Amino acid sequence: MMTNQKKRKNNLIEALRNQGFKENMIKAFEEVEREEFVPDSYRSMAYENIALPIGQGQTISQPSTIAFMLELLNVQNGQKILEVGSGSGYVLALLSAINPKGKIIGTERIEELVNSSKEKLGEYKNIEVFYTPNFIGFEKHSPFDRILVSASAQEIPQELIEQLKTNGVLVLPVLNSIMRVEKTKKGNKVQSYEGFAFVPLVKG
Repeated sequence: MMTNQKKRKNNLIEALRNQGFKENMIKAFEEVEREEFVPDSYRSMAYENIALPIGQGQTISQPSTIAFMLELLNVQNGQKILEVGSGSGYVLALLSAINPKGKIIGTERIEELVNSSKEKLGEYKNIEVFYTPNFIGFEKHSPFDRILVSASAQEIPQELIEQLKTNGVLVLPVLNSIMRVEKTKKGNKVQSYEGFAFVPLVKG
């Protein structure tokens, strides 16, 4: 007999599929258990299409927003990917499912979230999480094929553009929009999608 939680997850997966997201994305959301990345008191709400608190004043974004940003990122298996503001580690786990042959690095400025996410991600061999309270991105491991930012900036951070490979892609919230920046030899191609809300990005 199917549990209520399983039903809720199936409904979420079906909703994402109906929105037209790619099948490899859908499979990642099927594979990763979102309830493992939220506090116990919110586990019953894990498959609602809403943002949820994860402690320390931070949130885990709603699944449809995450799927939209990952779709814009256009991950290819085998790439090196950075997530800035990796929080509870949920998006890192999704990236690992999409990109099992690649390298995935998460950076987070809240030490408690770094420690808890490392515990949750212990079985993921291609993910590393770093505590970075004093800088944005991770220049030491750059350049990256893809960079995802999970908190809202006031403007596109130039230091993240510098950490991208040529033809690399940066996806991030800027104020209430999601921006996609493709770095090319001739300059940056920028696309903007309005109508989103995120916690603010704090630079060291």
